[in-house]
Amino acid sequence: MTSLDKPTEDTTDTTTADAEADARAVTEAALFEAFGGLRGMVETVLPGLLFVTIYTINKDLHMSAIAALAVSLVLVVVRLAMKDTVKHAFSGVFGVAFGVVFAMMTGNAKDFYLPGMLYTLGLGLAYIITTLCGVPLIGLILGPVFKENLSWRKRNPGRKKAYAKASYAWGAILLAKCAILFPLYWWADTTQLGWVLVALKIPPFLLAVWLTWVFLAKAPAPIDVFAEMEAAEKAEKERQAGARSAN
Repeated sequence: MTSLDKPTEDTTDTTTADAEADARAVTEAALFEAFGGLRGMVETVLPGLLFVTIYTINKDLHMSAIAALAVSLVLVVVRLAMKDTVKHAFSGVFGVAFGVVFAMMTGNAKDFYLPGMLYTLGLGLAYIITTLCGVPLIGLILGPVFKENLSWRKRNPGRKKAYAKASYAWGAILLAKCAILFPLYWWADTTQLGWVLVALKIPPFLLAVWLTWVFLAKAPAPIDVFAEMEAAEKAEKERQAGARSAN
């Protein structure tokens, strides 16, 4: 190896390291966007935390439910005022609203949590079932965020494998959470169930997001289908312009 070879090799290693760092940064940004980041976590936890806190103090179902719904609406208003995306806040409002309706209809404060628990169960099963069917749900969620849409299904098998691993992880974590919560729904009182549910909001979510990042950071880069379409459209316009010039 000559003295001229080594800088080239070092440059290649540096370029590869930079590319890997960029890919990880893109993955982190995409996960942050898809799952709402810190604010999304606050919007997920705060209504339930307020409900169980008020109910623990005064055992007033109506006051607890109204306070939880009110804070969900405030979070949406704040998002709108800041001209920020409202999908996470709106999903929180719908979840709280269903919980309030269930609890008010039955008169059982524990039913405030039931719609969210059923949603968690359904989502956990969806992650497992879609992966078994060859269309991992996490890929359907993150594909548009990475501008790859469904290109990973047939054109990027390494990425499809990473999405499958991530979806299995999400499914297993959510089903494990359900295995804790549903027995408590039957056997524990409202405050016990509420505090356990609040405690289980963030840690399982962070674990699932971290595992998704680990799997995707090691996967091949996404195929930017939007850039491909733009390039194809540009080439077609150039071809048509060339044909007109020739005529």
